[in-house]
Formats: sequence, structure tokens, C-alpha cells
Amino acid sequence: MSDTPLSSDSSEQVDQAANHTQYRLRVTAGPEHDPSTHKLVPVNASETLTFENEHMILSLAVRIRHFTGYPNDSPTTSPYFDHELHQYDQYSIAFSFIPKVDIPGGDLIFGNDFDRPIRDRLPPGFNQAFRIVKWWVDPGLEGDVYADKPSLFGPALSSWNILRIGDQVIEEDELQDKNAWKIPNATSFHEVVVEEGADGSGEQVRDKSGMPTDSAGRKKHFLTPANRDAFLFEAGRLYQSDFGNPYLDFNDFSLKLPGFSLNVIKYVDSKTHELRYTLKNKSTEEIYAVIMFTLLFGEELQQVRKELGEANSEKDPDASMPDPPTDDDDDLD
Repeated sequence: MSDTPLSSDSSEQVDQAANHTQYRLRVTAGPEHDPSTHKLVPVNASETLTFENEHMILSLAVRIRHFTGYPNDSPTTSPYFDHELHQYDQYSIAFSFIPKVDIPGGDLIFGNDFDRPIRDRLPPGFNQAFRIVKWWVDPGLEGDVYADKPSLFGPALSSWNILRIGDQVIEEDELQDKNAWKIPNATSFHEVVVEEGADGSGEQVRDKSGMPTDSAGRKKHFLTPANRDAFLFEAGRLYQSDFGNPYLDFNDFSLKLPGFSLNVIKYVDSKTHELRYTLKNKSTEEIYAVIMFTLLFGEELQQVRKELGEANSEKDPDASMPDPPTDDDDDLD
């Protein structure tokens, strides 16, 4: 795989800029990989999506700057991006969750995984981009993008930008009571900008763990495996996290790293038009949450537009949109 960055030829940039308008982003989420268990995420909206499985109950808020995807009535931005911590961020995936079982700190991982190979669709410059991400963004990131089922995961404790530890909200004698499992203030979680820290007895948990009080210090602390292994995500305790960055731009589908820019549209095809974030247990492979970012285009987008009654409307700029490219349409060599 070549490490040479993509050409900056102006005509190519114009083509790519025009091309990205033929795509619509849809975000879905659920408690497992199976898309049939997913619900549409109300991006930037005044709603919070909550779901659960036997391992965890979780509320989710997704914010995307300059969002133009589905649902159609989604706000294009969020007050979140006006907060001093996030004025340069392009997106956010925020969790408020309660484990139903104890999860060792070293086992909780968060990242991207795929069900099929993507090695033949990796753009030139990918290896260089990955080195920058490892050095600049997340030193704990590990995985194999050349595998038959590629993945890139980092320890949640060192990968999440923000971690807040809350109170024990479900007592030990209530853990078996199905009616007890509720996220506090879940309906208003979308309004919350999670900040590094703790609440209630979570203060003692942070102090006992030895983690620094600031985000950067905590992330560095948990790059050490022994520190992760000494931490426990306790059943019944509330945790909140936030993950995002200024580098992945969902508006024009580009990766913009320090000294490196990569437009991914020309490498998208019918097999590689989904970016899946998974929260799971490294040891047991148990899935806790899945967020799927899908670029709808071609026949798939036309079908969605038809279902929404848009296909023949004046709003439809993509009625003659081309079908998804196939592997034969774009030679990467």
C-alpha cells in the first residue's frame, strides 16, 4: 500500500466537491450489529435514543456539524458546537450508560469494525494517515485493516475524549429487577455537554483509581495496561462519555489531519459505504452498543427517498443519481 497522499489537483477537488452532494448520511444505532435491531438516530435533535441488552442500558446523542442527512427535519448543527470544548469539533458520539454486569476496565473497547474485507478499497495514503492518528489522536488505537474482518479499536478509558463517573444509581439488591434499569435524565441527555469529572460517589471512584482530573491526563494514565486492568466499570453505576474530533468531516466526507487531507468519496462503493462504531468487551466479544454511519447513494438512496415520498418532489436533486460504483469502476493501482 502506497503512503503517498492523494493528488491535490484542482480538477479532482472540484469533482469531489460536486460528488459529495450526491450522498445522504443516515445514522442508526442499536444494541447489536444486526441492523434490524437499530433505530434512526435523531442527529442534532431535541431527542435522545435509549436502548439496552442483557449487558448494558445506554442513552445516545449524536451531533454532526453541517448535517444534511436523515431525518430530513434534523437541525444542521447543535448548540454543542458553541461550547468552548467543542468549537472545532466536527462530530460527537456521547453515551450515558449503566453496565448491568461488572466490566473490567481493560476489556471495554470502542472503535470501528467491518464484516467484510476493505483492503482493496483503502485509499493511497491510508498508512500515513493511520500513523498520524496513532501519534496525534489516539496512541492506544490497535487493529488490522487488512484482515478479512478488519477492525480498529482503542481502550475506552484512553480513547474517549471525555469520561464522567456518576453515582451508583441502581443498588446491588435491585440489579435483578428489570424495572429498575433506567438512565437518569435520559430524555434530556441530548442537551448535556458531558464534561470530565465525577458526581456523587463517582468522586471517590476517580480518586481511588489514581486517574488525573483532566481529560488529557486521564487518557495518558490509561494507556498503561495495568492502570486499565485496575479499573472496574461497576454494575449499577452511571457513566457518561463523549467521543469526537475536528478531523472527520461528515459534510464533505473527508479526513483532515495535521499536514494531511484525504477525501474518501472516490473510495466508497456498495461494499464500503458504512462506518460502524462499536462498544464491546474485548475478552468476551459481548456487544454493548453499535452506531452505524451509512452513506446512502444510487439505488439505495432513491429507495429511501421513494419511501419518504421525495422521489418525484421538487426537493429531489438526485433523481438521476448514478448507481453505486463497483469494484471494477475504480482501479486503485
